[in-house]
Amino acid sequence: MKTIYDFSVKDRKGKDVSLKEYANEVLLIVNTATKCGFTPQYDELEELYKKYHSQGFEILDFPCNQFGQQAPGTDESIHEFCKLNFGTEFPRFKKVKVNGEDAEPLFTFLKEQKGFAGWNPNHNLTAILDDMLSKADPDYKQKPDIKWNFTKFLINKKGQVVARFEPTESIANIAKQIEELLA
Repeated sequence: MKTIYDFSVKDRKGKDVSLKEYANEVLLIVNTATKCGFTPQYDELEELYKKYHSQGFEILDFPCNQFGQQAPGTDESIHEFCKLNFGTEFPRFKKVKVNGEDAEPLFTFLKEQKGFAGWNPNHNLTAILDDMLSKADPDYKQKPDIKWNFTKFLINKKGQVVARFEPTESIANIAKQIEELLA
């Protein structure tokens, strides 16, 4: 059975990193952007990282410029922005595409494992996202594509995708599932 350990990605300096390096850890893989309405989630992600990192939890950050061109700049300038503005310590990788023919193979795999999870109806951006995406594609909810920045995939200690969280999902709900996997 294929797992995320079958993939290698590039770190922000362009060096190959085998995801086998993260074997036996709980992972949260997220596509991010520095100029997005969800960018403040970096604060919440860093809180999760600080709380659970010593227990075997890692966040893998993949900047992506595919949604509204909201991740401009170089890999290094994005990294500096996140360190300076949010104090992030978790690993950041090279900017990737998450949808389309030239999508990073890891993200193609993640989407095959867990399709669109649906919006949190209580989030203030849900109606805006749904309206915008519905106009572009009335069937968008049936497709596994990543819909926006800060989509998160939760990976268990065996490298299997166990959950997908859309950017409107509360970090508290994600934390509960992280705790279950670390137990």
